[in-house]
Order: sequence, then C-alpha cells, then structure tokens
Amino acid sequence: MARIWAMTVKEFWALVRDPKARMALFMPPLIQLFVFSFAATLEVRNVDIGLLDMSHGSYSTEFTTQLAGSPNFREIKRLQSPAELERAIEQQEVIAAIVIEQDFDRRMAAGQKAEIGVVLDGRRSNASQIVSSYIMRIAAGIGASASSTPPETVRVTNLFNPNLEYVWFNLPSLIAMIGAVSGLALASMTVAREREVGSFDQLMVSPLQVHEILIGKMLPPLGISIINGFAYLLAAVFIFGVPFEGSLFLFFLSLVLYNLALIGVGMFVSALSHTQQQAFLGSFLATVPIVMLSGFSSPVENMPEWLQVLNHANPAQYFLPVCQGLFLKAMPAADVFDWMWPVALIAVVTLTTSAWLFRARME
Repeated sequence: MARIWAMTVKEFWALVRDPKARMALFMPPLIQLFVFSFAATLEVRNVDIGLLDMSHGSYSTEFTTQLAGSPNFREIKRLQSPAELERAIEQQEVIAAIVIEQDFDRRMAAGQKAEIGVVLDGRRSNASQIVSSYIMRIAAGIGASASSTPPETVRVTNLFNPNLEYVWFNLPSLIAMIGAVSGLALASMTVAREREVGSFDQLMVSPLQVHEILIGKMLPPLGISIINGFAYLLAAVFIFGVPFEGSLFLFFLSLVLYNLALIGVGMFVSALSHTQQQAFLGSFLATVPIVMLSGFSSPVENMPEWLQVLNHANPAQYFLPVCQGLFLKAMPAADVFDWMWPVALIAVVTLTTSAWLFRARME
C-alpha cells in the first residue's frame, strides 16, 4: 500500500504540477458542460419561415397571426410568387415555406377540406421535420374559435419531465459524454508521458510491481473524473435547475464503475502509444464511437443489428440510462444493478487487458 500510495502521489503531481495543466483538468470539462447544455439540443427556435398567402382571408390571417406569435419562429417572410419561394429555400433564407392557396378561406368557410402546403429544406432534414410539426400543430387550431370547443379525445401527460425541458434530458446525458472524453484522455496519457519524457525505464528498474504501477497510474485519473462528475451534478442541480431524485450513493458507485471501464480503455491505448500525440489520437479514436453509439444523439434501437451487438461493449450505453434515471425518476437499486453489471464486466475486461499489455511492453 505504501508503494501504491507513493506511485499515486507521483502521478498526481505529474498531472497538477503545471498551472496550465491544472486548468486543463477542470476548466475545459466545465466549459463544455455549459456550452453543450445550450448548444446540443434538438429543439428548433428562432428560425425564419416563408409565407406565400394567395387567399388573404380571415382564416389565413388568423393562421399568420398564430405563426407570428409562436416563440419558435423569428421572422415570417412574405413571399410574392412560387419563384421567390424556391429562391428563398435555395439560398437558405428560410428553413420552410408555407403556401396558402386562393380557395383556402372559401373552403374553410364552407366547412370543406382545406389544405396548407409546406415546402421544407431537405438539406436540414431533422430541423425541417421539427419545424413541420410546429406548423401542423398551429394549422390544426385554425377556426377553432368560430365553432364550439371540440371534445378532448387525447390527454397527454409527460412523466418525469412535465414541461419537456430539453436541458433535463441533456445535462444528465452530458455527464456521461464529457466524462468519457476527459476520463479516456487522462488515462491514455499516463504511460505515453513516461515514455516521452524518458522516465519509463526508471519504472522498469524500480521495486514497484506491475500491478502497483497500474493502480498508481489509474487512481489520479479516476479521482479527477469523479470530482468532475460531482461538479457536473452540482451544476445541473443548482445552476440549471435539473432535479436529482435518486440516490447519491448509487450515482457515485455507477460513476466509479463507468470511469474504471473508460480508464481501462485509456490505459490500453497508452500502453500501445510511444508518444503523447499517439495517445491523444488513440483516445480520440476510442472516444468518438463511445459517444456516437451511446444513444445520446440517436436511439440504439435505430442502429443495424450487427452494430447493436458490437455496442454491448460500450460502457456509455449502460451508464447513460442510469444517469437519466437517477436524475429524473429515482431509479431503484435493482434497476441500477441491471444496467451497471455489464459496465463492471467491461471494466474487468479492459483493466485486465491493459494490465496484460502493459506487462508485456515492460518485459
């Protein structure tokens, strides 16, 4: 234990000795948390849309007024012809253009079926589809004030996030995503830094055993990752107002297992690398699929079956639902265990593999 402690202290000082390095350990992850909390969102707001109104009646005016009052649209650009509509879409002046035909008000007044045309910019497919749903919701309410209140046939209740606040989903997910980036990067630099500065040979002739060196090198990145994780938790709760309904102990335990799995991958990359530049590129190569396949940007169920099979080795896929569950719905311990035992297994495999490779490289 004394030798492990000495190795841990040595690695810790190697990380924090330089003031710039100290800032890099904590400030970039916090900055990323604040930036991504506002930027990484699927909500579409403050966009411009075009309107080609060839009816100019009371119903089309009502529809235009409701569009202008929506917080999702910044400006309603009046278009005078189909050619102007096409040019506005082509030059990306608007993300969508609405076409109201000449007989729209006459058909509405007669109680007949009336249609509103929507032209979307397919180059921005996701945002266009979201804007289309906004427009359809507004169009569905045209003329409602002129008739009796329709019966309520569907009542929607949003469990765990009543107001559909996107930051409530985003911030717990970012704890897993930014944690993957920082934890992997820190662990991947440890052995490569020793080789680059020429102190790796000193470790080989020291009385330290291989497992003592590995444990001493893993503990500082683990401690820093846990500190960052709890900093994200505090920022989410006290700055962004995201509720935390679950157990702090379960969150801490899950965070430790998740970071151990990532550190095992980082140590494997570090043992393969001869320079810190190689280690950085290797950690980037590992981080991108971990983040992209985690389910943060797109559901895992949408991926091809062969990719879903490979994704079973991705610890972020399991930690992400745990973060969201502990924040928003007080996930019970049994459910946390169901999600986290694969992460513990991944941690055992990655740490064992990195220890084997490290021992082989030392010999």
